[in-house]
Parts: sequence; structure tokens; C-alpha cells
Amino acid sequence: MFWKMVGRWALLAIAVPVAAAVMRKWGQSIERRRGQTRMSALLRRAASSADTLTGRDGRRRLGSSRT
Repeated sequence: MFWKMVGRWALLAIAVPVAAAVMRKWGQSIERRRGQTRMSALLRRAASSADTLTGRDGRRRLGSSRT
């Protein structure tokens, strides 16, 4: 039971944010080469959904102030 909880934590805390970052990077590289496509928009939307699933704000950037 304990190991199952650790596995779930690892999935949500490590694997999902990494996957979201990879999806966002793929979407950006597709947009750089071909412009905005349905696939690049889908990748960005999926990355944002994964960020909200793990409790992270996908639109937050370093150095920006939130008021």
C-alpha cells in the first residue's frame, strides 16, 4: 500500500510536469518551423491541462509579478 502511494506521488510530482514540458517544447518547435497548426495548439493545450492537473500554473513566467 505504501509503495502504491509513493508511485502515485512520483507520477504526479515528476512524470506529469516533465511530460508537460516536453509537449510544450514540441509545440514550440513545430510552430517555429511551420507556424501555428492544429497539432501545435493541441500540444500547448495538453501541456496547460497537465500543469493544472498537478497544481501548477502553466502561464506563470519567471520575473513576472502577479497583482
